[in-house]
Amino acid sequence: MRTSRYSDSQILAILKQNESGVSVPDLCREHGMSSAMFYKWRAKFGGMDASMMKRLKELEEENRRLKKMYAEERLKAEIRQEALEGKL
Repeated sequence: MRTSRYSDSQILAILKQNESGVSVPDLCREHGMSSAMFYKWRAKFGGMDASMMKRLKELEEENRRLKKMYAEERLKAEIRQEALEGKL
């Protein structure tokens, strides 16, 4: 997965600038990003502080790891099932 050009603290700073009254087009122009990216960040990170954002990233990473483990175990189970059916 591609990493962001912006750090978590930068994202929070941009969102706080908007909350303080800076318009979205001005922010996008200043930071070199699209308005779609800004609105995506606002939907995902709006109202969070740094510790909440860090916890969200940790949970997303754990979820990714668990999904990968499940997929590997499911594949092993299917291979075992096919092997058992072939012996009968």
